[in-house]
Amino acid sequence: MELKNVIADRLRRRRNLPEPALLFREMAQWLETPLGQALLESERKVIEPVLARIFGYHLLQIGVCETSLLEESPVGHRFLFVPQRSTDSRHAVASAEALPLQTDSVDAVLIHHALDYTPDSHRLLREASRVLMPGGKLLIVGFNPLSTWGVRRLTRIGAGLPWSARFISANRVCDWLKLLEFSVERVSHCAFLLPFTHPRVVQLAPALERFGKRFEAPVGAAYMIVACKQLMPVTPVMPRWPRISRPLLARTLGEPARARPQAAEPDVQH
Repeated sequence: MELKNVIADRLRRRRNLPEPALLFREMAQWLETPLGQALLESERKVIEPVLARIFGYHLLQIGVCETSLLEESPVGHRFLFVPQRSTDSRHAVASAEALPLQTDSVDAVLIHHALDYTPDSHRLLREASRVLMPGGKLLIVGFNPLSTWGVRRLTRIGAGLPWSARFISANRVCDWLKLLEFSVERVSHCAFLLPFTHPRVVQLAPALERFGKRFEAPVGAAYMIVACKQLMPVTPVMPRWPRISRPLLARTLGEPARARPQAAEPDVQH
C-alpha cells in the first residue's frame, strides 16, 4: 500500500509541474530572493570554470528562467530560448523539448534545472544530444534529493518553487547519459546552504559552502554533471575477395606465345 502511495505521489507531482511560461516568471522571482541568490551564486562558481575551458562557435542554455549563466564563456554565440514572447525579452521563443536547431550544430549545452521541471526527461536529453556536436560538452545542473533541500521537499514544508521540482538524483541522470552514448567526466556538488529563507540562516551560506567544499560531501542542494558526447567511429567496409588456394600463372590477353629458346647444339668435330 505504501508503494502505491509513493507512485501516486510521484505521478501527482509530474502532473502538477508548472507550465513553462509560468515557470519562467515564478522562477525568475524566486531567484531574486536571498535564498535564490545564494543558490545561484554557488552554482556559478562551479559552472563558470568549466565553461571557461570550452571553445567553439555556439553555446546553448536550456533552463527555467531568462537568467544567463554563460557570460564568462569565451564562445562567441551564447543563446537560450524562452517558452513565450514578452515585451521585455530579447530571446527567441521555442520549446526545450523541440529545439529549432540542426542536428550536430552546437558545441556545448548547459541544462540548468530543466530536467527538474519537465514531465519527459528522456525527451529533453535526447533533444540536447541531437543538437550537440560529436565531442561536444553537456553540463547538467539539478537539485540533489540527498540533501537538506530534498528532505524539505519530502516533508512538504512549504509549497511552490523550487520545492515542486522532481529532484532527480545524479546517479540516475548519469545512467541515462550512458544510454545516450555519453561519457561522464565529473560530478560536482554545491550549494551546501540550508533550505530556509530566514536572514540569519542565509548569512551562514558562505561558511557552509566552505565546509562542504572542504570535505567534498555529496549532500549539496545542487549538483553539476559534465559529460562528453562520444565520437562514433567510422569503420570502412572492405570488399571480401575470394581466397586463391594457389598462385596462377597468366598472360595478357592477345599476347602471342613466345617460343622457348632452344639450347644450341654442340659442335662435334670429326
